[in-house]
Amino acid sequence: MFQTFKEWFWLERFWLPPKVKWSDLEDHDGLVFVKPSHLYMTIPCAFGLLIVRHFFEKFIATPLAKAFGIKEEIQKAIPNTILENFFKHSSRHPSQTDIYGLAKKCNLTERQVERWFRSRRNQDRPCRLKKFQEACWRFAFYLMITIAGVAFLYDKPWVYDLWEVWNGYPRQPLLPSQYWYYILEMSFYWSLLFSLGSDVKRKDFFAHVIHHLAAISLMSFSWCANYIRSGTLVMIVHDVADIWLESAKMFSYAGWKQTCNTLFFIFSAIFLISRLIIFPFWILHCTLVVPMIYLEPFFSYIFLNLQLMVLQILHLYWGYFILKMLKRCIFLKNIQDVRSDDEDEYEEEEHEEEEKEEATKGKEKDCVKNGLGADRHLIPNGQHGR
Repeated sequence: MFQTFKEWFWLERFWLPPKVKWSDLEDHDGLVFVKPSHLYMTIPCAFGLLIVRHFFEKFIATPLAKAFGIKEEIQKAIPNTILENFFKHSSRHPSQTDIYGLAKKCNLTERQVERWFRSRRNQDRPCRLKKFQEACWRFAFYLMITIAGVAFLYDKPWVYDLWEVWNGYPRQPLLPSQYWYYILEMSFYWSLLFSLGSDVKRKDFFAHVIHHLAAISLMSFSWCANYIRSGTLVMIVHDVADIWLESAKMFSYAGWKQTCNTLFFIFSAIFLISRLIIFPFWILHCTLVVPMIYLEPFFSYIFLNLQLMVLQILHLYWGYFILKMLKRCIFLKNIQDVRSDDEDEYEEEEHEEEEKEEATKGKEKDCVKNGLGADRHLIPNGQHGR
């Protein structure tokens, strides 16, 4: 059964152009060609990257975070059995009616109950140090892989002449630089997928899952069908923008807002140029239009371009939010969030709480000036200071 499926899965008409066979891609005369078995190496490499990440975060990212003044501070809520049971078994966000009832049970004010729940929710959120560590690791990897990508590709003819991408396809030998570029990139995305459960959960969590799976699927497929040249172009176009996003996150967590905003502007410009201009009008043109000069349409050509179009839809999705943030920054002079996670929720709650307190104090002052109590009842003369 498995053997039958394997033979069907690797049928040449699914992967290769008409009249080309797997035997044409066997190693010969010192030339090495891609093999699906090469991809097995990405799994142990992914776990290796997770180990490297652990030590990087411990010995590099953490000291760097402390140098920026970021500390692992988790404010724990005051122990309260009644409120804790309600938090765990009923709701993390109690209604006003629930708050009133809980305040009566615990002999607390409603404001104290609201503060306890806000503090308890914040207790479960990842600290700023962890977010800085994750951003620092991604920044370090993207920087390293981008430099490596430029070093691997700067002298390759297909970078400057897209017709060279398809010259001799699919009988294009594999270069050592292409091998390591692919293996490292795929291993990194596997490691991100493996660590999603322990990493900070983001608002676009499912979009990240789709992105990682699409990236791994696309790279695996392009490897097996020997779309290595176009694959390396896709990778370098994606990596070059991510460096600036992760650096913006790092400075945001450190509280360097002006630097964060500047880096975010740079990221936005590079993202919009690389993924909304270069990718569709250069990469997709190269994979969708140029091959038809050399070849007739075949299955892997169609499947490759479908995956690239899914990737472009994700680019449009993220581009929309980036433009919204730029609009907010230009008109409100503030970038509220470049991080796509939920860390600002506590800050927003705290800000709302402060506004409520200020409003309450303001009302009380007005009432006292007019001879009224906080409940708007008359205060007897001479009792204002009591």
